[in-house]
Amino acid sequence: MTTITYHVGEHDGGFGYRLGDVWSETFPDHDTALAAAKSAAERQHIEGRDAEISYQRPDGRWHTEHADGGDRPDTVVIDDGKKQGS
Repeated sequence: MTTITYHVGEHDGGFGYRLGDVWSETFPDHDTALAAAKSAAERQHIEGRDAEISYQRPDGRWHTEHADGGDRPDTVVIDDGKKQGS
């Protein structure tokens, strides 16, 4: 199973959370950013619908595969930031 890790830390004059190199919006304080990261992590567990996905491969051929809407990743939130003033 895949694990998705959200990191909470200082960002753009406030706090935010990131997944890989992509940051969320900036929040005014650490607690709000941490709560938003936890909310995003929880939403990853919501099942979707099954779907057929088609995409073109680099060699130009098309590939179709089945995506199981119940195949959801594990999530982790890591707090890399400290509350301001602590």
